[in-house]
Amino acid sequence: MNYKTKFIPSEKPDVAFVSRPWGTFKQFANNEASTVSLMTMLPGQRMSLQSHVGRAELWIVIDDGATIQVGDRIWEAQAGEEVWIPAEERHRLSNRGNQPIRVLEVAFGNWQQEDIQRYEDDYQR
Repeated sequence: MNYKTKFIPSEKPDVAFVSRPWGTFKQFANNEASTVSLMTMLPGQRMSLQSHVGRAELWIVIDDGATIQVGDRIWEAQAGEEVWIPAEERHRLSNRGNQPIRVLEVAFGNWQQEDIQRYEDDYQR
């Protein structure tokens, strides 16, 4: 199946920072085709080490405690951190803490569950 049916940016798209009298907001996708998901990861869990041919992802970390791997880099992400994951790059989200963590995902391209290439998976999928 061809998962590259929609435009996939090769770099993180510009994030607009907009000021209003009441405060500010960041705009991560403006009139673009994208899929937005709020991921909640339970304590002690991690997703598979995976990649996608048909999409790139922007993760926005909401809660402290997320461990993120992109390529060979692994680090403890801070709340508010924005993480760009290019198409075909291996990546993983883990929660080593004792509280659930949330990460907002903005996916650019063709979001399909079948597009997940797993390299390691704790759940034998």
